[in-house]
Amino acid sequence: MSLDEIRTRLRAAESAAGRPEGSVELIAVSKVQPLPRIEAVLEAGHRLFGENRVQEAAGKWPELRARHEGVAVHLLGPLQTNKARQALDLFEAIHSLDRPKLARTLARLAQEEGRCPELFVQVNTGEEEQKAGILPAEADAFIAECRAMDLPVRGLMCIPPVEEEAALHFALLAKIAARNGLEGLSMGMSADFEKAVAFGATHVRVGSAIFGARTTEG
Repeated sequence: MSLDEIRTRLRAAESAAGRPEGSVELIAVSKVQPLPRIEAVLEAGHRLFGENRVQEAAGKWPELRARHEGVAVHLLGPLQTNKARQALDLFEAIHSLDRPKLARTLARLAQEEGRCPELFVQVNTGEEEQKAGILPAEADAFIAECRAMDLPVRGLMCIPPVEEEAALHFALLAKIAARNGLEGLSMGMSADFEKAVAFGATHVRVGSAIFGARTTEG
């Protein structure tokens, strides 16, 4: 697979869903990818990337941004509160707002610094004990709490359980977003992004299908 092939499939999925071309943003998930692979995708004109760890992003993106204009990097993985200030400097969006303590920390830092990345609330649609995220039944109250703190909540994010039908989780996330007046839906990965587009995804997260298999796990 390649970036061009993924772009073609994404445009086809938008068309099949009756959505305008370009309405879904493609996040190239560059975590633990070697720099030459990332550079190749940058050279191909892509500018939106996703990282899972603050430290890894801090080690490579400042230099890459200096060489390539218009780059945006989104944090997709869990954010520790002690890394929140650094995250404000590194990312245009954070897709893993998953607990009240983190919301309070981000709100305090946003007040101090006068800015905050766009935020996506991570919803644990599968109610999996080992997975981060707000439970679906608690999502409405948490979104209201974030808004009361003036946090810029753009939308919701989910990672469906591997063994379950992803469409059910995409539909649930879209329903929660709609009743809360949120238009952002970060859902869908390499194996199921076309299905996510059909359910209203605004951001799809594709890594291995663009870059090839990761060289190390992380």
